[in-house]
Amino acid sequence: MTDLKSKWLPAVLGGLLLSAAFPKTGFSLLAWIALVPLLISLRGLDGGGAFRVGWIFGLAHYLTLLYWVVFTMRTYGYLPWWQCISLLVLLAAYLAVYPGLFALAVVRLVQRPGHLVILAPVFWVALEYLRSFMLTGFPWGLVGYSQFNRLHIIQISDMFGVYGVTFLVVLFNAAIYVLLLLLAEKKWEGQTVGRPLAVKAGVLAIGAILLALTYGSHRIKAVDNARAKAPTARVAIVQGNIDQARKWDPAFQIGTTKKYVALTQEAASRRPDLVVWPETATPFYFAASPKLTRMVTDAVRQAGTYLLAGSPSVDMEQGRQAYYNSAHLVTPEGHAGARYDKVHLVPFGEYVPFKCILSFAGKMVAQVGDFSAGEKGRTLGWKEGRAPIGVQICFEIIFPGLSRSLAKNGAGMLVNLTNDAWFGRTSAAYQHFSMAVFRAVENRRSLVRCANTGISGFIDPVGRVVVQTPLFEDAVVDQNVPELRQTSIYTRFGDLPALLCLIGLAGLAIRQRMMTGALPSGGMPAALPEKLKHWVDRMVGKRR
Repeated sequence: MTDLKSKWLPAVLGGLLLSAAFPKTGFSLLAWIALVPLLISLRGLDGGGAFRVGWIFGLAHYLTLLYWVVFTMRTYGYLPWWQCISLLVLLAAYLAVYPGLFALAVVRLVQRPGHLVILAPVFWVALEYLRSFMLTGFPWGLVGYSQFNRLHIIQISDMFGVYGVTFLVVLFNAAIYVLLLLLAEKKWEGQTVGRPLAVKAGVLAIGAILLALTYGSHRIKAVDNARAKAPTARVAIVQGNIDQARKWDPAFQIGTTKKYVALTQEAASRRPDLVVWPETATPFYFAASPKLTRMVTDAVRQAGTYLLAGSPSVDMEQGRQAYYNSAHLVTPEGHAGARYDKVHLVPFGEYVPFKCILSFAGKMVAQVGDFSAGEKGRTLGWKEGRAPIGVQICFEIIFPGLSRSLAKNGAGMLVNLTNDAWFGRTSAAYQHFSMAVFRAVENRRSLVRCANTGISGFIDPVGRVVVQTPLFEDAVVDQNVPELRQTSIYTRFGDLPALLCLIGLAGLAIRQRMMTGALPSGGMPAALPEKLKHWVDRMVGKRR
């Protein structure tokens, strides 16, 4: 019987290495070897042991990646330390289930070492994709995001999304592990790794990376040429740097508004087409507070430019008040124009999920209120002849499908309004910013990011960070932003490759259960379509 505890140390090491690949630490190359210790730990384990080791790997990773949850809940949620730490542990324990399932799938479904090189990245991508929508979804810190600054590698995202980069990284990890099996003369599931197999695994991994680099070089040149010919809009970002502890204090409402007005007047001297304020920049309900709203619209009229400002909204719907976390477009004449309402709300921050069960959690969001979700893919038209603006608020930027829906609906640029003051100077602000890079590359759109306390900046359609502001400083920055209108493969088809990985994992799991007799014996059920049976057989191959 394998000593399970002896497997935990490599798993913990792997989890720590993977965390170190993300900002702030940012040693992105570590991601290419971080899964090797986990794979080493899985050899010789049964399904239950593999799940536990994978879960330990995930726990070590997410506790260190998301440590900032404790800071946020303690500083702004005013919770006792023990509750803050408990919330982090619960979140990490849930997210660790996915690496646990990966480890279980590898041990149960990979019978030959040669299959590991392909199936390991398929399984990992499938489970990352599952995590993106399970329980409202939390695709924070997907493996591919660690490579945000590897410009040539991430260009494949315009075909496969961030999951394509994840696939490549996990593929390389698996190839390294197969090579180590050869060098150590160890077996996988009783089968020896021969030199030809190890060479094939290495050639496959290196070949895939070289193809990605070649494609990246080609696409960077092509997109740069298109960018040079594209129409541009002069956009100014206003980073107000408002203390989160004072943001909603009524005593500071007028002072906060005056500060944004003054910074906007400074931006207006640069003659921008559009000025952008961050999420909930106005500490009042826009239009529902006439005096403060007039301060904003008068300033816009004097500036003679469009303003896109984050502000909560309230509407009367079916006899009740409906609240929205919104972005308001104000015209140069000072009139309220189009409005975008946040679609993907933060659980326990902007609403309480499953209220009938979790009614006790109401106090956690009492100061924020329950917001309603807006319409997915809604773009904002502005200047005549200009492509509409695609807005995402706060952590909506970590959901690839939301950016894709905006680009599909004709958005010429993506604008992310956020308030990352909650994160302080922790790694969270840097992690959040890094994920925005992929939304630009996936859809080949310029991305403008405006944050209350930073990090604000401009990202071009190939993922270059053109301008980046420091944290906790007042800032006004402006750039000419190209408006591309080409439609990428990813914008057309979305996360179809990731979905196919999930279907493949499910198909292999079903087949394995049938073959071990956990489902009715006799092979495939008669009701199963013949085509699906044929597809599963081809995916796995007949066992003799």
